[in-house]
Amino acid sequence: MRKIPLLVSSCLLGAPCRYNGSSVPFSLAGKVLQTFEVIAVCPEQLGGLPTPRPPSEKVGNKVITQAGSDVTKAFEEGARIALEKARRTGCTTALLMERSPSCGLGMIYDGSFSSHLIPGNGVFAQLLEDEGFTILTPKTIGGSLPS
Repeated sequence: MRKIPLLVSSCLLGAPCRYNGSSVPFSLAGKVLQTFEVIAVCPEQLGGLPTPRPPSEKVGNKVITQAGSDVTKAFEEGARIALEKARRTGCTTALLMERSPSCGLGMIYDGSFSSHLIPGNGVFAQLLEDEGFTILTPKTIGGSLPS
């Protein structure tokens, strides 16, 4: 029997792809890998950004680095490529990294680089939401896993 596909932020699975070259593996990663057909993506890398890379935050509809460079196009391109990967597998559900300017859902950093959160979605999370995906976070996936 084929497992249900799940798009997952690569950093949650231990890939060192975050802006600073780190990962944030979460405690249920093993169970996710056993339960789902995992499609791991890092939209920032898919959009051509290097790792490590300057920290970025959303400011309105743009994504700006701490030094003030506009990296919106790379974030948007990576989101489109990741969406296409999901579509090829029939995936309609994603597990995304919280607070990220790409994958954050519900609360993201405000663009001041002061760790202040505001309501909003990252570029990729918003695209997936607009496309009708179910979006989970490390805090909400527990109910989607068998006990």
